[in-house]
Amino acid sequence: MPANWCPFDPGSGKVPDTYDVYLYPNDFPAFSENAGTYTPAAGLFDDTEAYGACDVVLYSPEHTLPPSKLSLEDWKKVIGLWTERTRQHASNPRIAMVAVFENCGEAVGVTMPHPHGQIYAFPFIAPVVQKELASALDFAKANGGQCLFCRLLHEEVTQGARVVGANDHFVAFVPYAARFPAELSIYARRHLGTLLDLTADERSSLASLISIVRQKYDNLYGFVMPLMMSVRQAPLQQVEAPYHFSIQFFPLQRSPTKLKFLATIETAYGTFLADTAPEQMAERLRKSAPIT
Repeated sequence: MPANWCPFDPGSGKVPDTYDVYLYPNDFPAFSENAGTYTPAAGLFDDTEAYGACDVVLYSPEHTLPPSKLSLEDWKKVIGLWTERTRQHASNPRIAMVAVFENCGEAVGVTMPHPHGQIYAFPFIAPVVQKELASALDFAKANGGQCLFCRLLHEEVTQGARVVGANDHFVAFVPYAARFPAELSIYARRHLGTLLDLTADERSSLASLISIVRQKYDNLYGFVMPLMMSVRQAPLQQVEAPYHFSIQFFPLQRSPTKLKFLATIETAYGTFLADTAPEQMAERLRKSAPIT
């Protein structure tokens, strides 16, 4: 990161001199539309092509503005950009899924403080999404076609202890098996698969709840919460997939002075250790401003 200069700031020559939100092609993409012709190799060491796209989503022209300070209109524009880019990729049969995400904070490895997220277009379905799809398919077969995510949301709303905030179209809750301190999920109340399925009212409701969640996180300990945000969408070429649109937040701070490191138990064995019960963290988040 060059001192006293940011390529995302207006006037840098890299972005328009004026913008609200902006899609910036990644200078160092992991996936590219210029990837060469690919022929899969048979055998134990399988691989995939690198065809796709990597974009940076600039949330604001203001260099030091944290996402928690974005206005509701700003978040609506960000969601609109997510949606439009997903729409563009949906018409391409070589794109299997679109991953919208954000890394926030130096603890996550972010070197660019300018408020931004990213969009990756994958030529394959990511392994975690494959696992979620497999579980959803198994559940649907055993429960008369019922959506696993809809059932999970119903149980969370019924119990209420882990719900942090909600509106007409979305619910934010601490998952029963949360892996990170203050982990949150936002689920759509209506069963839908991708950003393309959202109505105008739902986009507004989603912007409102994202804004509330981000404010709560930064007010929880009194500083910008280092976190990862993942927008989960159904695979683009599998419209029948039993998937459910959601957003997941993975905050790394486990106390005002300590981070949650993924050490051997988590990384090597996939077993996450939590310091607080999800119900306790949900109560703390409800009391964090804005109070819900």
